Amino acid sequence: MSRVLGSPGEEKLLLGNEAVARGALEAGVCVATAYPGTPSTEIIEALAAVAKRTGIYVEWSVNEKVALEIAIGASMSGLRALCCMKHVGLNVASDPFMSLGYTGVKGGLVIVSADDPNAHSSQNEQDNRIYGMHSYIPVIEPTNPNEAKELTRKAFDISERYETAVLLRLTTRVSHTRGKVTFRELRKPMHKGKFNRDLSRWVLLPINARKLHSDALNRINQIAKDAEELGLVELFPGNDEVGIVTGGIAYLYVSEALNRIKPEKRPTLLKLSLTYPLPEKVVEQLFTMVKRIIVVEELEPFIEMQLRSLAYEKGFKGTIEGKKYIPRILELDAHKVLKGLSKALSLDISEKRHVDLKLKLPQRPPTLCPGCGHRSTYYAVKMVSKKLKLNAVYPNDIGCYTLGFFPPFNTADLSYSMGSGLGIGMGIAKSTDQVVISFIGDSTFFHAGIPALINAVYNKYRMIVIIMDNSLTAMTGHQPHPGTGFNAVKDKAPVIRIEDIAKASGVEFVKVVDAYSVKEIMKVVEDAVSYIKERSKPAVIIARRPCALWEYREKLIRGEEIVPYQIDKERCTNCGICVDYFACPAIVRKDDEVMIIESLCVGCGVCAEICPVKAIVKVKNND
Repeated sequence: MSRVLGSPGEEKLLLGNEAVARGALEAGVCVATAYPGTPSTEIIEALAAVAKRTGIYVEWSVNEKVALEIAIGASMSGLRALCCMKHVGLNVASDPFMSLGYTGVKGGLVIVSADDPNAHSSQNEQDNRIYGMHSYIPVIEPTNPNEAKELTRKAFDISERYETAVLLRLTTRVSHTRGKVTFRELRKPMHKGKFNRDLSRWVLLPINARKLHSDALNRINQIAKDAEELGLVELFPGNDEVGIVTGGIAYLYVSEALNRIKPEKRPTLLKLSLTYPLPEKVVEQLFTMVKRIIVVEELEPFIEMQLRSLAYEKGFKGTIEGKKYIPRILELDAHKVLKGLSKALSLDISEKRHVDLKLKLPQRPPTLCPGCGHRSTYYAVKMVSKKLKLNAVYPNDIGCYTLGFFPPFNTADLSYSMGSGLGIGMGIAKSTDQVVISFIGDSTFFHAGIPALINAVYNKYRMIVIIMDNSLTAMTGHQPHPGTGFNAVKDKAPVIRIEDIAKASGVEFVKVVDAYSVKEIMKVVEDAVSYIKERSKPAVIIARRPCALWEYREKLIRGEEIVPYQIDKERCTNCGICVDYFACPAIVRKDDEVMIIESLCVGCGVCAEICPVKAIVKVKNND
């Protein structure tokens, strides 16, 4: 049975993301949508695993904008809907998100933004609480998995009561922390709603938008007044001179620090689960209790700025500080908060740190997996670039293939956002005489690459687009996409062929190659270079092979034998091509000899193709 299912009163150890999924089930969610993105992915995975048993609809959408619009449509029809994404996904969904703040909702609608302080798996550290303020949508932040579950459930009630969407802001440490979660009873989901026309609300013509702007302000102001009643704030009285305001994961670090201060010296602590809008009544109460306020929060001074504004409005004469002591970049931890509060409070707070054992751990540099078709594609492209002396520019994108950035391939001259490898590549192609070879993955192509490819055709860009098709959204854990053949709940789905989309977009040069065939790729890349120089039009190459990890697992399930390769030491000249230029993790040097780690080898055979002396052969079966 899935971890997110269980009886009321049962306790389970869940990830924060799994806890959100459980909270949505307890709230009676009917529709759940998302596009995969770390650290948010496990929410939809947990819901998809129980979708058929619970009767809810779950899908991996083509991108976050579409996912949010589906959830909005469900909400307009009176159903409760959940839409999940990583923080940069909200950039993609921001167009409907901003309009959503004006129209409000009918059925409860909760949008999860899993932010990534420290950029563990992202291109930036953006703080999406600011989106809430920008759109008049309340922001709720849990501190641990059980709170993630409880606040998700509560967010749906708040959403329907005030007819507003709610932004549930997680961070990596909340999403991927395991904690004890106590289950409540599941609310039975509705299966069908009804869309009732409300033209003055749902149709955002200027005449309607002007009134709806006022409605949005009224909703958010009312939530600020009702925050205590809603159970979204806790005040712990302490020292009458100093107060600390915090929320989210930072609350845990503050609590740990305060436990090391004598009770009679502990500051007053205000814990906010609602970080936008600020709870007016309790903040005004805090202003009467203390002379100085210290704000502890990750990333931007979001709470701090709101406090300063309210302090000015209410005539608070004390000081408000935060980022003077607490870092504005990277994620917080107990040490950073302890250090900041020690300085802010002028206290020598003892700190118990782990003993540094000075262990010499083996290095684990980022690398493409053994058997990954991206490796052979990059190898072939670099061989052609060297042969033709191209001085090529390699715009890259977001996915496993971003690892082409690292030596020996060095095939990521830039990587900005989903689909940007094509768009920025066009700008470079128009601005220089260099050959532009843009790389994009299959899932990213469906997500954001199609409009860019159409633009390349329409405006006649001289560039090569290589679509790295491994048949899955592999980087986030093998989620399906429109080209996979099945959906989020493992039902069979139509396969949307990338080559058909490219041809329908007007691309004349469209070639599909086996990502394991270096010779074939080299031939097609050379042809593509000649084509774009002669025709001044885009060329598309689709390098196709299933994800090696997925294929390896499927072979094991089917009971197929996986025959690894080995080095014929008598033939090997130790030229280093397989180790230094192909860089498969299964091929290593030991005692000045090249060897293949058979337990890592997936038997793809590409190394045997590129070996100039044919010194790489299949392991012989001795049976």
